[in-house]
Amino acid sequence: MLVSAVIVVIDQITKAVTRSAMMLGESKPVIKNFFHFTYVTNDGMAFGLNFPGGIYFFTSVSLLMTVFLGWYFWQQKESDLTLRLSLALILAGAIGNLIDRMLFGTVVDFFDFMIGSYHWYIFNVADASVTIGMILYIYSAVLNQSEVNPTTESI
Repeated sequence: MLVSAVIVVIDQITKAVTRSAMMLGESKPVIKNFFHFTYVTNDGMAFGLNFPGGIYFFTSVSLLMTVFLGWYFWQQKESDLTLRLSLALILAGAIGNLIDRMLFGTVVDFFDFMIGSYHWYIFNVADASVTIGMILYIYSAVLNQSEVNPTTESI
């Protein structure tokens, strides 16, 4: 849970700095034509996904998922470190974006990567945490599956 708490704090600090130091829509190059800080808001999901019902739908889903993830994380306290870390990262991201939705009605995004004219979706620390957590979760599931069903070699 300490990992989750630290990531939520970092997420909220970076969003607060973005809100106070930049104008909505402003973009500041860090590495020109590759990485910018670009202040946008998102009332949908990660990667620009949007569904009918807007902020109420996403806030409700985020709240339910956060409660479920918290419960699931608690149930996995005896599991391997990779699984627990993956759940902590996913939980942190869910909490970070839930705080934004509940306080501001929208989520602040600011990491903006591009290659030439191609722009990846603008995201934040919470989004990155969920993505890394999901990758680790899949890795853990594959690793645990291979330990449960080891391949047998025939001679």
